[in-house]
Amino acid sequence: MRIRIVDAFSDRPFAGNPAGVLLLDAFPEDEWLQKVAMEVNHAETAFAHPLPAGGEADWALRWFTPVAEVAMCGHATLATAHVLHSTGVHEGPVRFATRSGVLLATPGDDGSVTLDFPTAPLTPVEVPDGVAEALGAQPLLARDTGPNIGDLLLELADEKTVLGLAPDLRALGAHSERGIIATARAEDPARGYDFVSRCFFPNVGIDEDPVTGSAHTALAPFWSERLGRTGLTGLQASRRSGRVRTELRGDRTLLSGHAVTVIDGELIA
Repeated sequence: MRIRIVDAFSDRPFAGNPAGVLLLDAFPEDEWLQKVAMEVNHAETAFAHPLPAGGEADWALRWFTPVAEVAMCGHATLATAHVLHSTGVHEGPVRFATRSGVLLATPGDDGSVTLDFPTAPLTPVEVPDGVAEALGAQPLLARDTGPNIGDLLLELADEKTVLGLAPDLRALGAHSERGIIATARAEDPARGYDFVSRCFFPNVGIDEDPVTGSAHTALAPFWSERLGRTGLTGLQASRRSGRVRTELRGDRTLLSGHAVTVIDGELIA
């Protein structure tokens, strides 16, 4: 079967967040899906198969890290939509049936894809004891991001602090279900982004995720409230880096970005 590696939230190869994408006739056993994801060894591998016409969704979609299935993944959803559109398998908006409900991916005239995801519910919480030491910086405040995301969002003093983080990942994993989102206001919005973030997910086998669409369903409402605008651009400042355009629409958040297929091969196992 065909297997593709797609760099999502990037308009050029070798940047953004790589995801494996496999289009299937049906989902095989979970054990096989997990083994493929472990072999691909990217943050996520997406598995999708078409659904009968006339239903609420067009394709079923699941996401696996190298060690676990996850409830929501933005970059692998964007990568899957990119494969469907670029290969002509599906035209126009595509509805994915997922563990997080039906998610819509709409192609843009500029080649981008816009994802319609549920907005993460943010709950103020106290900064947990020990998290500053594990992160290597003192958070200003903390937000729980709800069950779909499972992260602890931490606002830090400034962009420089976020960029300079070198956390103790083993210690950091004790403070949330999936991991930590560290964020700060952009130092200079003239550079084309409004806030910066980095995401550390040791509990699902990802030390640092390059660009995390699902995290932006929490970052969008967090920064929209502070900056007074519904439309923002976030820079996820990992080594590969990538930008996510966000539009807050109440209980839904739109995430937009480009994607590039870098490997198109055959899985023979």
